[in-house]
Amino acid sequence: MAAVEYEMKDDTSTDLETSVLSDETVKTIEKHKTSGIPLQSSWTFWLDKAISGTTVEEYKENLTKIYTVNTVQSFWAVFNNIPNASAVQVRYSYHLMRDERYPLWEEPINQNGGTWRLKCHKSDTEKIWKEIVLAAIGEQFTDCVAESDEVCGVTVSIREREDLVQVMT
Repeated sequence: MAAVEYEMKDDTSTDLETSVLSDETVKTIEKHKTSGIPLQSSWTFWLDKAISGTTVEEYKENLTKIYTVNTVQSFWAVFNNIPNASAVQVRYSYHLMRDERYPLWEEPINQNGGTWRLKCHKSDTEKIWKEIVLAAIGEQFTDCVAESDEVCGVTVSIREREDLVQVMT
């Protein structure tokens, strides 16, 4: 089973709640890993909580891998069964990274990259996140990056005032 951790929006609670992909959802994802429409690359969903002053190692320990998808059907099975970005507590981020890359600039494969950043009004975050994710898995950024470059991931970070959506190259 794949777990997704997120804080409830109840200000009186500091505990993390765990939302687990159901066994049925995991079976559907597994079924579509080999029989669905293949993506050009596999993509991994991650979740993290921003904690200032953490080291790279501490960040990696707090990072939660949700699931790696490699077909259109398995992507939708995960995307539709994890909490929407608007349901995630402030300071949390979803990442969708190519293959099983960590969403870290310190990773050798990410070190020479850059980021396109978009600030989003809270009311627009879910729509923008969905469009960016679909563009990434559909390889729609190919014409926007240098020939030897690629989009290695996308991130949505939930913040106090405006949320942040990033495309990592």
